[in-house]
Amino acid sequence: VMQSIGLSGEENAPRRLVVLRAIDKLDRLGPDGVRQLLGEGRKDESGDFTKGAGLDLPAIDTILSFSLGGQYRDGAPAFDLFGLLGKSEIGAQGAEELLEIEDLARDAGFGPDRIRIDPSVVRGLEYYTGPVFEADLTFETRDEKGNPVRFGSVGGGGRYDGLVGRFRPENTPATGFSIGVSRLFVALKLIGSPIVSARPHVGPVVVLVLDRERLADYQRMAAQLRNAGIAAEIYLGAAGMKAQMKYADRRNSPLAIIQGSDEKARGEVTIKDLVAGAKAAANIATNEEWKALRPAQFAVPEAELVEQVQKTLKEQI
Repeated sequence: VMQSIGLSGEENAPRRLVVLRAIDKLDRLGPDGVRQLLGEGRKDESGDFTKGAGLDLPAIDTILSFSLGGQYRDGAPAFDLFGLLGKSEIGAQGAEELLEIEDLARDAGFGPDRIRIDPSVVRGLEYYTGPVFEADLTFETRDEKGNPVRFGSVGGGGRYDGLVGRFRPENTPATGFSIGVSRLFVALKLIGSPIVSARPHVGPVVVLVLDRERLADYQRMAAQLRNAGIAAEIYLGAAGMKAQMKYADRRNSPLAIIQGSDEKARGEVTIKDLVAGAKAAANIATNEEWKALRPAQFAVPEAELVEQVQKTLKEQI
């Protein structure tokens, strides 16, 4: 978008920052206030004047059309993401990344009522090098005095490959996500969530990723477990099965879910009981004996994944 209005290049970095800061005020000032900040500037109620980005009217219209495009109607986006980017090659690449994320989220069971592409989210774009994520609580609740409360944003993050390099001599790719724990805790407490009082003594069930091209399948399994009230996550690295199992051990996971190509062809998943496996390991003398017995590892129909995980977790108590 910046490229399409002539603000690409390092020489325009200061003006791009002014534009981003103006867009970040959209929820507070509205389109008219942001339009002023994108132009010559804005005078607030106290009389203080904030100098604007100095964009011409066509550029301002382009920025606002893009930033206001994150609204959904009847479950579908009310904007043409590619149309708003003009002929920008790098813009099209970014749009493809966003749509891929949206597809993965949808395959995992999260539609536009949960995850949306919102072009007005610009916080941190001066150092983020990829998509920016922001977690927003959209429900309204009431405080102890009965006053309506809407919490809004409780977390955000993304990829910032160049940030660590500002403080160290080598380039260090990095991702991160911060959560306002106290803010989230209060929100969960007000809606009566049992999560705030629960203290799990074990980690999440870990779904191993043995085929990166089937990432959506693994996400779907994790989502099914979460929807049943079971803490679950998928392995996000690029390591092999052995390293993934070590990761599950470090996470103090009670179970690991495994589905390679063979299991997929049979319509099965393998559940590895890490708690029972650790107990059995104490009574097995050799690696050969371990491979022969495969303690605490069993296959179940994929359709019975949630049921069998619930059953195994109960047996561990």
